[in-house]
Amino acid sequence: MSEKLIVDFASPTLAGIKTGSLFSGECGGKEELSEFAARMNRRLTPHGLRLMPLRFNEKRALMYIYRPERLREDLDDPLAKEILGALGYPLESGGRCIAKLAKRVRENKTFPHEIGLFLGYPSEDVKGFISGDKPKCTGMWKVYGDIDSAKSKFDAYRNCTHIMREYYRRTKSMDKLIMGCS
Repeated sequence: MSEKLIVDFASPTLAGIKTGSLFSGECGGKEELSEFAARMNRRLTPHGLRLMPLRFNEKRALMYIYRPERLREDLDDPLAKEILGALGYPLESGGRCIAKLAKRVRENKTFPHEIGLFLGYPSEDVKGFISGDKPKCTGMWKVYGDIDSAKSKFDAYRNCTHIMREYYRRTKSMDKLIMGCS
């Protein structure tokens, strides 16, 4: 597990333009994973970010990096509450919702469809995906609502990732990236 993985797969979250991101990587075991997460959280938490493992198996881990404040706002959306409430999520706490999500990720071979709500996807798009509707457009996620807004976000996320990867390649410092974005 490395900070380069975080930059490669979570730049929009690091930059504060996306609620959360997922990435997976190899790790030497649960102890190494715990140490990595603790070390990274000491660096990330002062900048409004958190990192947590959602699933670990066979020396690979699925990690979730997110901005707790943005997640609270996203999960406060009435449609998000409706979706999560119907699935038995404890709506009173973002942390408890993440714990429920982690449990669902561990128990299922596929991602639970509601995971998009934890990544900053529009609730309308998550609902459309869960319902099995035909998407209007497909990019970083399937779009069932506002196509122009989604395409604008896709472009912003791609541009952000390109810029941050290039900066990291030159400096090898995720801390400078985070400080520049905070």
